[in-house]
This record gives sequence, structure tokens and C-alpha cells, in this order.
Amino acid sequence: MLDKKIKACALHAAPIYMDKTASLCKVISLISQAAVEDIELLAFPEVFVPGFPYFTNCYPPNAAAVALYAAQSVEIPDDLTEVQAACATNKVVVVLGVSERMRGGHTLFNSIVTIDADGTILGVHRKVQPTWAERLVWGQGSGYTLKTYEPKGAGYRIGGLACWEHTMNGARQALIDQGQHVHVGCWPALDILDGFENVASAQIEALMKTHALTAQVFVLCPSSYVDETCLQWMEKNLGPQDKVKPGGGWTAIIHPFCSFVAGPYMSDFDLLVVGEIDLSQLDLVKAYVDGAGHYKRPEVFRLDVDTTQRWKDEPDIVGPIPLKKP
Repeated sequence: MLDKKIKACALHAAPIYMDKTASLCKVISLISQAAVEDIELLAFPEVFVPGFPYFTNCYPPNAAAVALYAAQSVEIPDDLTEVQAACATNKVVVVLGVSERMRGGHTLFNSIVTIDADGTILGVHRKVQPTWAERLVWGQGSGYTLKTYEPKGAGYRIGGLACWEHTMNGARQALIDQGQHVHVGCWPALDILDGFENVASAQIEALMKTHALTAQVFVLCPSSYVDETCLQWMEKNLGPQDKVKPGGGWTAIIHPFCSFVAGPYMSDFDLLVVGEIDLSQLDLVKAYVDGAGHYKRPEVFRLDVDTTQRWKDEPDIVGPIPLKKP
């Protein structure tokens, strides 16, 4: 039983494309802006730093482009010290999507970093299965990072997945089994992709509402949009393309019974999509259906999640990683 209300925000925003330093500065600025509005929980889109690798959908495979993307990807925790400090200064819990580069290496992951309001990195989730052309960029995360976290003194557990990782029912149930209360579903803009214009938003809404109801959680769905920094970078570095258009994105906060707490929002400019999450409402929802309890039917169904360490650095990034004092 939780008697707590959270002022939460699902961010609809675009990064400074392929510019790690500038995008991290924007992250810090948005954290400060959120604090002014008394936001306690702020969720960023998928790979907000340095942006989604749309070039994989627009051009033939290009190792040089991936190498440039790797150079702008985030090493954890080294590149996030100032973000951690911003969380601590502003007392905001942040869930941040980044393209992560293995520390001291070259392998990349589509990662979600959860940072507590005291600046501690609670943990990092690496996307278990990159989708389609994403496999040209990111490695496969393991079950070792499939976790939920409890911010200090918050009383709730939060976890996240990236994009079409939500189609993996096993990944979602793994979070449900850990007593998740709040879920962050990180997305890029997909409705601007050739062939997805008329279906992407419907797919995202369906997947987010599915997890809200089947997990009985509040869902924050932050999304990016495509701006001129992205389109210009691709044209300047790789040539003309007609597969990705400007704009897009679908951002919302969803109640466990699938109503909208805030949004949905779709546009080509930044907005903090803000709503109040009342965790006491989970009591009524759980009376009907409890995916970690009476509706799980463990004598009928079994879920086996392999949480074995697969990558050498996983214990170093799963957390907690305290904020280093200057």
C-alpha cells in the first residue's frame, strides 16, 4: 500500500544531434527547468545523448558513421558526473536514455540510466535486443541489467525499457516480478520514418497501455522528435536522404487503467509533459488484477530470466554509483 503522490514529467524534446557535450548540457538545463516546476521525476527519451542513429534507416551500412556515433556515445559514469550533480542540486530523480560506449572500449549499447535525487546512479539497463538496423550500432544487453530500482526514501520501484523491447513479454514480466510501480518507456520519433507514418504512434500507444494495465503501473513515455540538427548532420556527412522527415514523437503519462494522466503530445518543439502520479490508486487496480500476485498463476506459468553476468563491465554499471565529490 502506497500513499504517495509524485509530480512526474515525460520529456518531449530533441537532442543536439551527434554532439555529446551539447546534448549533456541540454540535459542539465532541462533538469534545472524541471526543478523550477517542482518536478520530482523526469524521464528522457531513448538515446537522448547523442540522438537516435537514423542514418541506419536512410543509407547503406556505413562503418565510418557508426565510428562517429561511437565517439559521441556516453561512457558511464565518467561522462555523467555533471548530470549526477544536477540531479543532486535540484533533488530530481532522472531516467536518461543514452547510447553507451563500454568504458575504455568500443562496443555500444542502447542504455537507460536511472539517477537518484542525491546524484547516485542507481543502475543502467542495456536494451536486450536492438531492433532491425539498430543491430549495426548496438550490442545485445543481458538479463543482468534487467532491474528495477527504489530511489532513496521514495517508497516506489521504477524500471524502464527501450522502444520495441516492450514487445518482449518476458522482459516486461521480469520487471513486474520485481514489484515495479512506475515504468519508463523510452522512445525516439518513429512516425517520421518511411513506412511508419500511419502506424508508429498507434504502436507506441498500444505497447505503453499494454504495460500499464498488465503490470499495473504508471507509465512515463518520453519521446524525441527529429529537428534540423539531425537532418543537417545526415545530409552534410552522408548525403541527401528521403527516409526521415522532421517532427514526430509521441509523449504521454498513462494511468494503470489506461487513461491519460498527461498528453499524448506530438509536435516539433520541446515540452515538459507533466502529470501527478497518485500511487495510492494502485490499491484499487491491484484488487482487480495483480501481475505479480494472484493474476500471475505461478502454478500454471513460469518465467525463467537468466540474470547471469555476460559482459565484463556489468557489475561496474549496474550500480549504485555514488556522485564523486569534487
